[in-house]
Amino acid sequence: MKFNDASFRMACGKCSQLPKPERMEFAFLGRSNVGKSTLINKIVGRKSLARVSAVPGKTATINFYAVDQVYFVDLPGYGYAKTSKPEQERLKKLIFGYLESERDLRLAIQLVDMRHAPSADDLTMINALIDAEIPFIIVFTKADKLNKTEREKRMLGFAKEIPCYEDIHTIAFSAKTFEGQEELRALLSDIAEEIDEDVEEEQA
Repeated sequence: MKFNDASFRMACGKCSQLPKPERMEFAFLGRSNVGKSTLINKIVGRKSLARVSAVPGKTATINFYAVDQVYFVDLPGYGYAKTSKPEQERLKKLIFGYLESERDLRLAIQLVDMRHAPSADDLTMINALIDAEIPFIIVFTKADKLNKTEREKRMLGFAKEIPCYEDIHTIAFSAKTFEGQEELRALLSDIAEEIDEDVEEEQA
């Protein structure tokens, strides 16, 4: 998969604006300021493909990035306390509207800050993915912020806090040390190659 072949395609503020599902998609979910845009930039090896802001709640649209033959879909961050209730509801409808629509969604990448227990919103999202039978992984961001002891304690905590944890593929990620970057790239590449093989079989 050519990760450096990446470009911004569109931003959708309403589900009615979503493009036709012409490509397989990888969706990125997580609370505000968990590092979704940073993760996307690290995967594609670009500094500013996805806009990164120090202010939580900046991503208020569904942003589509064409990466090789797939779409990376950056969903709005959730859970920012200073966001008005009407806006929180709008973002919730936008996120779930995407997840419930007929997309070629091959994998959801759920981001959780490694430093903290998953929020109620994180658990709501994880349970929604499980209930909808959407394939997903969890990426624990900001892994470099914890020392070895703190990290081990938090990982033991996640095992108790996250439903079906033993069945979920997890990746620890750090934008500073690049931990997890190649593992995630390999996983996404494997999925993309499986699709290529399916297309070849259909054309044969």
